Amino acid sequence: MEAAADQAIAACGGDAREAVRALLVAVDFLEAEADELRTKVSRGYARGLPGARERKDEADV
Repeated sequence: MEAAADQAIAACGGDAREAVRALLVAVDFLEAEADELRTKVSRGYARGLPGARERKDEADV
């Protein structure tokens, strides 16, 4: 983890605040992509995925 943190900071010119900002943007992007993929996966397949029931229950609200 230390090496990954150092790489992220180095990629942002040594600015730790900028590295955190970049990582937050990346997390937002990945969450949006995961949400999109969840909507595209078949329901039969999703039944076997961990957390699939919780997502179905949330959609019923």
